[in-house]
Amino acid sequence: MMLSAQDRIDINDLIARHGHLMDAGELDRMDELFTDGIVYELSDFGLGELHGIPALRDAAITLGAANPVGHHITNVIIVDAEEDSARVQSKGIGIYADGTSRSARYDDVVVRSPDGWRISYRKVSARRAPLGA
Repeated sequence: MMLSAQDRIDINDLIARHGHLMDAGELDRMDELFTDGIVYELSDFGLGELHGIPALRDAAITLGAANPVGHHITNVIIVDAEEDSARVQSKGIGIYADGTSRSARYDDVVVRSPDGWRISYRKVSARRAPLGA
């Protein structure tokens, strides 16, 4: 089934909202982004999988000042969709307090919930080499 134009807008807003809430430190609002049972895969960073919103919140707090000061989410594309779920890819640029930056790729599964679209699975992959190497 095709997603409606409003679904596409809502999914793009959801992906963008992640950067705004994280940068503002509004960790108590993570339920606006993720399902309760979110699986957040950070294996590429040696952190394995985090399960559930409390684990995400704890990881962000533990990172403290090592968190990016700016999460910039770009290049959002919906690569596969059904009526109540979609696979979404996007790019992330993390800006750090010392002025350095890093690039990442987000692979998400989003699902329609009674409260709107939420991310149920996210894999974050570091971009370390040009041209897909």
